Amino acid sequence: MSSNSVKLDTPLRDAILAKPDAILDDQALMNALVSANERAMGSNIVDLRGIAMERMEARLDRLEDTHRSVIAAAYENLAGTNQIHRAILRLLDPTDFESFLQVLSGDLAEIMRIDAITLVLETVQDDGGSAAARMGEMLKVVAPGYIDSFAANGRGGPARQVTLRQVQGGNPQIFGDKAEWVRSEACLRLDLGAGRLPGLLVLGSEDPHQFTPQHGTDLLTFFAGVFERAIRRWLS
Repeated sequence: MSSNSVKLDTPLRDAILAKPDAILDDQALMNALVSANERAMGSNIVDLRGIAMERMEARLDRLEDTHRSVIAAAYENLAGTNQIHRAILRLLDPTDFESFLQVLSGDLAEIMRIDAITLVLETVQDDGGSAAARMGEMLKVVAPGYIDSFAANGRGGPARQVTLRQVQGGNPQIFGDKAEWVRSEACLRLDLGAGRLPGLLVLGSEDPHQFTPQHGTDLLTFFAGVFERAIRRWLS
């Protein structure tokens, strides 16, 4: 030991030797000791072990972040699956078309946590608009070709069964008075059977992040498949 080294008092030295684990468990004290050791080595000495430890700590932090992200995604997916299952079970309850539409605007919207929902049907009949008016605001009747145009939103390419997008406001023809509050929407194309024009179920949300192109569509695709089979019962 050099002559200029600082010596510990005997009681303090004896206490440290008696309980060395207490020092190892004290993070602040260990940081102080490591810093003192680095100063003692000088700036011309590279502590390879310290660098390796820092890299390992950084990797461990990244692994923990990834682990938390995976768990969060798994819980979110499970919650979404349970939500779709509940919605489908409620969808199968009505015994007539009017009750079916009431479920859309009531329980189904609440279960799926959406702010607006509209069923769009194409028809070539001139009195389609008056028929829709009698059924309520949940049902919109449009001319043939409207669904393809609306779902594509001016973009080319093949039609997709589920389209998710963010908007600055919904289409008033679809959402009526609720249109100005819509910030994201999901468009679910419906195959209503041979010889019938297509349908469209449009889900609107005030949350701009509820329906985005980056989200998966597997659950909504499954929901659309069940929905189109359920609605075929009411179409003549």
